[in-house]
Amino acid sequence: MKRIFRSRPIMTEETHRATTVEIFFDLVFIFALTRIVLLMGRPPTFLSLAQGLILLLLLWTTWTIYTWVGNLVRADAGLVPAGAIVAMAAVFVAALVIPNAWQHGNEVMDAPLILALAYIALRAINIALGLHAAGGDRQLRFTQGLFATTAILAWIPLVLGALLHGTAQTLLWGAAFVIDLSGGVIASAVSGWRLRSPSHFAERHGLVLIIALGESLISVGTGAELAVTRGPVLLAALLAITNAVCGWRLYFKETAMVARRGLETAPSAQRGRIATYAYSLAHFPLVAGVIYGALGVEQVLGHLAHGEPWHDTRLDWASTVALYGGTVLYLTGRLLFLRLAVQSAPRAQIVAIGVALLLLPAARNLPALAALGLLTAFLVALVWYEQFSVGSRHPVAGEATPA
Repeated sequence: MKRIFRSRPIMTEETHRATTVEIFFDLVFIFALTRIVLLMGRPPTFLSLAQGLILLLLLWTTWTIYTWVGNLVRADAGLVPAGAIVAMAAVFVAALVIPNAWQHGNEVMDAPLILALAYIALRAINIALGLHAAGGDRQLRFTQGLFATTAILAWIPLVLGALLHGTAQTLLWGAAFVIDLSGGVIASAVSGWRLRSPSHFAERHGLVLIIALGESLISVGTGAELAVTRGPVLLAALLAITNAVCGWRLYFKETAMVARRGLETAPSAQRGRIATYAYSLAHFPLVAGVIYGALGVEQVLGHLAHGEPWHDTRLDWASTVALYGGTVLYLTGRLLFLRLAVQSAPRAQIVAIGVALLLLPAARNLPALAALGLLTAFLVALVWYEQFSVGSRHPVAGEATPA
């Protein structure tokens, strides 16, 4: 045990790859995000969608810090894996109580307070591992110190919100995220972050997204329950996996490779900025889009599983916004990712976002199964267009955006 605490961090090399410890952490992290679907779906309202967004933002902030730490030092050696395991335990505890995050009981430790304390533990380990990874690098320790200061300040509204309830809790937890995020923004502007391995950083973000796409299919089982043998329910399940495949194709076929190449070929002084904005920030709408889309799919399947005629079941506005808004978020994140990574993106991606927005009010007036089918048809058409249309090809870094 003493050897672990006295061990020095092992710096990564430029060719470093993701470790099994990091992948394990990602699995637990995405499990926590999928629990937010349960929170937002009881039943879906615009308030519950906003509450889910706050938790998504808070958890995403912690994940990005662990990703940066794993890029600086090996996550499978010395003190880092021990810290990561404790952090996984904190994420798991948070995940267990997330569905009841706004429900207050008579216990001394109710769900909101447990969630707040688990998050504080998670961020405290963040700070400790970040300073450990910085070692004797003064600039990096200064950057970590700036971020740590606002993180600790954010704990005040977080705990206060957990002790209160209703609107006050929502506003205070939203303020906690703003305070926490401001530290990262200030640290990036004043001191900057150092990226040692572009390939590792790109790989970690790709892995967390593919895990999110895979685990989002849990919503199919949750919504279908025991009615999966019914024709409309089975069809909706097949549409859901088709949507997930389209999401995989839209990111991994070309976008991820072009952006990764842009990060790897960028001058060393610019890599930290590209990694911060194109990966740490722009990937949030990608992952959030998957989670909101999973909520929408779950609601479609839930309606169909109740045995009502499929043509008589319609989604409410909140569920429709989750279903189509998830796609809009995903496509917006992809556009921002590419623009921030290589400074350009096909204009067709902007058009696709606009089309998805225009389909939303139409879907509200369709049966739930038809609304899901319309979304699937749109995504399949988008994949087909990007596969065969020259105008949709992704430019490489430095090229002009195609007309």
